[in-house]
Amino acid sequence: MSALSLRLPESIHRHIKEVAKTEGVSINQFISSAVSEKISALMTEDYLKSRAKRAKKDDFGKILAKIPNRKPLPGDEL
Repeated sequence: MSALSLRLPESIHRHIKEVAKTEGVSINQFISSAVSEKISALMTEDYLKSRAKRAKKDDFGKILAKIPNRKPLPGDEL
C-alpha cells in the first residue's frame, strides 16, 4: 500500500470526516472507496463508448423487431 499526501479545503475535509463517521469507516477507507467508485465509473464509461463504436444500426433494428407489440403495463404508459 502506498501513502498519498492530499490537501483539501477545510469544508470538504469536514464533510468527509462527518460522512466517514456516519458510515462507520475511517477517513482513509472512505476516500479509498470514493476514488475506487470514480475509477470504476470512468472505466465503465470508456467500455460503453468502445462498445457503442462497434454497434451496427441494422443489428439494433433486428433486435427491436423481436420485441412483441403489447400494450404497456399499468403505470408504464408514458
